[in-house]
Amino acid sequence: MERLKKIGNISPVHASEVKKSTLGIGFEKLDRAVFEPEKAYDKVAELGVKWVRIQSGWARTEKAKGVYDFAWLDSIVDNLLQRGLTPWLCLCYGNGIYDEDAAKVFGAVGCPPIKTEEQKKAWHNYVVETVKRYTGKIEWFEVWNEPDGQWCWKHGVSGKEYGNFVIDTAKAVKEANPDAKVIGGVVCCSHPAFLTDMISTGAVNSMDGYSYHGYTSRERDSVLLPRLGKTLCRQIKPDIKFIQGETGTQSRSDGSGALKGMAWTPLKQAKFLSRIILSHLLEGVFINSYFSCIDMIEALNGTVGNKASYLDYGYFGVLGAEFDENGLATGTYTPKPSYRTLQVLASIFREDYEMKELPVRLVSGFSHRTSFMDAPYETMISQGFVKPNGSSAFVYWQPENMLTTSFESTITIQCAGMTGTPRLVDLLDGSVYEIPESIMQRENDNAITFRNIPVKDSPLLLTFGDFAETADL
Repeated sequence: MERLKKIGNISPVHASEVKKSTLGIGFEKLDRAVFEPEKAYDKVAELGVKWVRIQSGWARTEKAKGVYDFAWLDSIVDNLLQRGLTPWLCLCYGNGIYDEDAAKVFGAVGCPPIKTEEQKKAWHNYVVETVKRYTGKIEWFEVWNEPDGQWCWKHGVSGKEYGNFVIDTAKAVKEANPDAKVIGGVVCCSHPAFLTDMISTGAVNSMDGYSYHGYTSRERDSVLLPRLGKTLCRQIKPDIKFIQGETGTQSRSDGSGALKGMAWTPLKQAKFLSRIILSHLLEGVFINSYFSCIDMIEALNGTVGNKASYLDYGYFGVLGAEFDENGLATGTYTPKPSYRTLQVLASIFREDYEMKELPVRLVSGFSHRTSFMDAPYETMISQGFVKPNGSSAFVYWQPENMLTTSFESTITIQCAGMTGTPRLVDLLDGSVYEIPESIMQRENDNAITFRNIPVKDSPLLLTFGDFAETADL
């Protein structure tokens, strides 16, 4: 990148300035009160994302039968809305006052209320009360979390049980607010047997959206694995919305949770975020949510009375935290490199834009910079975009294994008929570069070859015109 002249940075936007975006952040686990939301609201709003996924916390809300205390959740919803954010609500988990097994589990995680008629009726009543309370504030309601994982359906995973649970929960949602939207699926594994069993119940007919979680270090796997469920749902309901509801990784190698034990660092976390979130954006999802806003305990398999069982720190946050003796995320909530990466993506990919094939071609020629050839274009991921103001952009990166390789090379890009001054944006940190004439070979007034321009294992965006808001240096 040293051959390019840095001329500015992508300007951040506040959520209140954003009218439309697919990008979101996870604000989960407050049903277990694992972090202090008051310290996070402003920093989340300053990311510029629009959607915020929260969890409803039945056990925290109904501690005595038939008595609902929504004060804690009201505060979260209202604080998000006041800052221009759009909350969507995952309806979960169990409740120990109706289920002796749930009473033993920290947060009643993974204990669905389906064993007795009393449990089913109590869940129905709770969902009705929740949806009614947030009519006009929350439109999208998700049914449970990762029901295809043993940690979230603890008595034994069953696609048919979950499918029927979706149908029953959807009835309660629509009873409370006929205009509310129901999200089902919420899968993390996308196993064919689970999906087909769920679909055999007719659950898709009760769903307005299908959500999935994309925990893998390889972006191609992250978009390919959910396609089976998406295809099956679309066969039944062609207009169903698809939602990437959770994807993320740790910023250190000793974190618990999905992808644990891998050689993660703060830089690799930022690369992961840029590559995975962009890959799902290219799939055209309705919501594209990163997990999570802040470092916190995972708390999926804790046992009541055994603190050590749920002090399993994840480090998935774009904000770093300290922890007290009870596992509460404390401190000042400090932005990591991944925070800036998400902020850059949120600033650029908002409002109206369209994915479009552009007259742009990647070519591998000889590169003096590498004393060999450009990187192989055949393995790269790329996509073109246009905006209503006439600007356009072309994103590209080399999907090397970010856990083992720090990749930088060159590639040659041929463009025809592009208008506007070309710039190169590093989506990892929002740096905006002027491209020197020494790199640009002008074939004629309508054709430019960018010879041996940088390529990295994180996305670069070649822009033409005012595609991104930039603050000059």
